[in-house]
Amino acid sequence: MFYTNRSMTMQLLEKALNTESIRRNVLANNIANVDVPHFKRSEVNFESELKRAIDDKNESNKTMQAIMTDPRHIPFYIPRDIAAVQPRINLDYNTSYRNDGNNVDIEKEMVDASKNTMRYNAYSQRIGSAFSNLKRVIQMA
Repeated sequence: MFYTNRSMTMQLLEKALNTESIRRNVLANNIANVDVPHFKRSEVNFESELKRAIDDKNESNKTMQAIMTDPRHIPFYIPRDIAAVQPRINLDYNTSYRNDGNNVDIEKEMVDASKNTMRYNAYSQRIGSAFSNLKRVIQMA
């Protein structure tokens, strides 16, 4: 799939904004269940998956290309599509902070919530700026 840098940037900003919205809901759920025995916190994984896809794209230029003469041949390397990267919600079963099995640390969740708000605002400002520039260009024409 062919993307221009601008359309890929807008697509990634849109995905990041959606991810932060999902992350906000997950953090709110964690905070709401801070006193529920045996509750396990969740977290959203997106940035590391996106980094892996970008690294794969950069590596695909360096890998040896295979000549495929039959559709049943297995390619040497299949890069991940950046556009296909989606946020994933993971449960944290490995930690437990309290005797009742709950692993929600309210201080960590509150810090993560404030980081989430700052990222969301930064992404939305960037998208707004891009559309403002586009509007300016259209008005000049």
